[in-house]
Amino acid sequence: MKSLNIKDYNDNIPSVITVGTFDGIHLGHRKLIEKVLDISESENLRSIVLTFDPHPRVVLDNDNNISLLTILEEKNSLLESVNLDYLIIQEFSQEFSSLTPIEYVKTILVEKLNAKHVVIGYDHHFGKNRKANSEILHEFSNLFDFKVTEVEVLIKDNISISSTKVRNLVFEGRIREANALLGYEFILTGKVIKGLGRGKNLGFPTANIVVDSDKIKPANGVYFIKSEINGESFFGMMNIGQNPTFSDKDFSIEVNFFDFENNLYDRHLTIKVIQKIRDEIKFDTPELLSLQLDADKKKCFHLIRTIKKTI
Repeated sequence: MKSLNIKDYNDNIPSVITVGTFDGIHLGHRKLIEKVLDISESENLRSIVLTFDPHPRVVLDNDNNISLLTILEEKNSLLESVNLDYLIIQEFSQEFSSLTPIEYVKTILVEKLNAKHVVIGYDHHFGKNRKANSEILHEFSNLFDFKVTEVEVLIKDNISISSTKVRNLVFEGRIREANALLGYEFILTGKVIKGLGRGKNLGFPTANIVVDSDKIKPANGVYFIKSEINGESFFGMMNIGQNPTFSDKDFSIEVNFFDFENNLYDRHLTIKVIQKIRDEIKFDTPELLSLQLDADKKKCFHLIRTIKKTI
């Protein structure tokens, strides 16, 4: 898969396209993408996902406190595994948001991307103020000679999957439920920085990770995680929060990897969050915290044994 800014895409090859923010690349999004891939093969069309950066809410609602399930780097990484031809990134600006529905379809979908088939979700809206819907897109498809396929909402365990629902689950620390709707383990991607060394003093050395400010963070607490380092998978536990035992005020993400002791400073890691172990707790002494961390680790090892039995 190639990832390009739309300004750098200059091919005129007929394509099948799906369009959206695709925050999280959850199972509902994957249903759309699978339909794109099916049509790409059956109609011999280039497969394209057209997405937006920044998130439209940043521009339209001046929302600078947005919490994304997937930043652009993560979105790109997740889509690399699904055999798409192109991920095309459209800068979402005031100018772009001012395009009328027909201007958007004509200049972006038809002239720029040579769309011959457009795949949309059940609630698709487009154009200035999102005034146009699927009915209008069908009208334009006759005018500009392309097909439209609508994909119904995906229901899992009686829940209609949406990015908003997944976000709420992550905010609440309900990671296992969020992962079920995502179809993969929720990820945090960031750079390892030097911390205060408290974890090492407690017998649990940690990698302190700084993630993008726009990235959603799960509820404060301790989580069971895994990550790939130098091509090898390592399990561990992660604390998210303010370290109340030490009366810290600054938010931090600290990961203790099991059976790994090498220096990770300045490395970029992708942490896969499997499930929450417990809430963040304020202990009276560091020694009591250390005892709890040992219990947390034992719980994680029990989960590791359970996972290995299913492989």
